[in-house]
Amino acid sequence: MASDEVLARLQAYRQNDAPTHGGRVLSYVYDHGMPELDELAAQAMRMLQPVNGLDPTTFPSVALMESDLVAFGRAMLHGPRATGSVTSGGTESCLLAVKAARDLWRARGGVGRPRLVLSTSTHAAFHKAAHYFGLDVTVVPIDVVSGRAPAAALVAALDAQVALVVVSAPSYPHGVIDAVVDVAGAAADQRIPCHVDACVGGWVLPFWEEAGGEALPQWDFRVRGVSSISADIHKYGYVPKGASLLLFADAELDLARYFAITDWLGYPVVNPTMLGTRSATSLASAWAIVQTLGTPGYAGLTRRVVDATSAVVSAVNEVEGLQVLGERQGPLVAVATDESVPAESRVDPLLWTAAAAKGGFVLQGQPAMTQPDGTRVPHTAHLTITPVTEGLLGELLPVLVGAADVVRGQALPSPEALSHNGIPDPVVLADGARAGGDLDLTTVLSLIEALPREDSARLLSAFLQRFTAPRD
Repeated sequence: MASDEVLARLQAYRQNDAPTHGGRVLSYVYDHGMPELDELAAQAMRMLQPVNGLDPTTFPSVALMESDLVAFGRAMLHGPRATGSVTSGGTESCLLAVKAARDLWRARGGVGRPRLVLSTSTHAAFHKAAHYFGLDVTVVPIDVVSGRAPAAALVAALDAQVALVVVSAPSYPHGVIDAVVDVAGAAADQRIPCHVDACVGGWVLPFWEEAGGEALPQWDFRVRGVSSISADIHKYGYVPKGASLLLFADAELDLARYFAITDWLGYPVVNPTMLGTRSATSLASAWAIVQTLGTPGYAGLTRRVVDATSAVVSAVNEVEGLQVLGERQGPLVAVATDESVPAESRVDPLLWTAAAAKGGFVLQGQPAMTQPDGTRVPHTAHLTITPVTEGLLGELLPVLVGAADVVRGQALPSPEALSHNGIPDPVVLADGARAGGDLDLTTVLSLIEALPREDSARLLSAFLQRFTAPRD
């Protein structure tokens, strides 16, 4: 194919993608609203396009850019002696934090199978890490009202088998900052590392109060016992996807994330991240944008996020039948049904999400969950607020109010009705979605609630396997 034909086909492939700019997708993307930054990132990526990040002694630019980003992160997160790396994203940062803690636990004489302590609101990447690296997981339920796991329950789960305890700043589902001070301090007393998952908040919460946001509890390296922090640069750092910062408070734990081997016939392998060969393009774009924005730039963008978040929260609180769930702190908003009003006045957040999509705004549905203690966290709609949201409030807020009016009093099918026919055929679902270019996410989320979680996980895996397979 000629190059113009290749690009034309690629453009055709992109036609059904959700828009990455403009603020109409309130999850997954973090739009700064500054086209000149996108162009800067593209130029930086092109400049580093042929570089292999595997060996910074051969390509010293990799080490120099990474050092600059770690230095910026040190200052931002108040860890003057912190060390770490730029990774490919939040999942890799979380995996490395768990791997380092596991290896340190073993080096300190841990016997048997190590354990990870977290809450039901902790990101799924930590379950993935436990699955990959052979750790058991203790899951502590959150308080349904606050959205926060009680510190006492997390602390009570700590013992000699625990390699790592994880807290969030904030949690993705409800935007709530965990009790970092209490948990990290108790963990330190038992010489257990405490990781703060600030993948979503790490580049916005440091500027939140200065930008006029609500007062926040301390959650970064100023807190005794915080041993590592993950903070995704490709979220509120506003860089192209593929960049996260992982920092460790001390060199011993940091060194445990490395993999090194010299007893094979090839070159010495020393990997600070999960990847060996890795592109330097994301690192370059991250470096360029962070150098350009600096602290003043991030504070200014955060000010827009603070204002937009306040406006959205105020608007939702005025909608009959809806309420903001949890003690939200920061730019993430979870919206649930207000159960205190009569049934005919209630608004189901999943139906609300579907109605808002027809108005041009994509919210993210989150299924309900029964926690280990039997309490039930209701399903919610998730909104990630970004700087460009501020300029869309005149369109967004009427859509949110109008969508609630459309579905008020309506109810989802009961779990019994949905599960009556058993697990649907994932091949049929995938083929239908590919043929129509759309997927009924409300039904999918309702099925997740209705089916046993193991069954719904298998269903979604088989669905995605078919959805991404070559066409027959």
